[in-house]
Amino acid sequence: MTGETDLPKLLASMTPQLLAGTYVFATLAPDTPVPAKLDPVMQFREREGLTLIVTEDEAKAAGLAGTFRCRMITLDIHSSLEAVGFLAAITARLAAAGMGVNPVSAFYHDHLFVPADRAEEALAILQRLAADSGNFPSLLVGEGVAEGDG
Repeated sequence: MTGETDLPKLLASMTPQLLAGTYVFATLAPDTPVPAKLDPVMQFREREGLTLIVTEDEAKAAGLAGTFRCRMITLDIHSSLEAVGFLAAITARLAAAGMGVNPVSAFYHDHLFVPADRAEEALAILQRLAADSGNFPSLLVGEGVAEGDG
């Protein structure tokens, strides 16, 4: 399965799911092994160190300083890794609401890490974007935010 590439279909068919738990971003120095008690939902190696996304509780238990308290929203549609504009449309809509987001693409789905205190708002914005896209397939973010959205 290669996933969906059609942008209007991706936007109209995505079902954003707000997952339980609060996450943080943490980092380990280069060549430092991940502590056994950690189960990161994401890890990415950069030359400065290893970035981890872990639950806030796991970070505290491991003595890691976490930053960016966030919640994870999974976009429940199998998006292709080659899809063009999907995350751009989503992040632009959240940016229009003054909200930062850290997106992560995995093989089957895209995941958004949004500020913990604005997670419900982000979910509502994404649900509205999906509904708007289903009603107006040509209404894409490249043409601006839909009229009436705030």
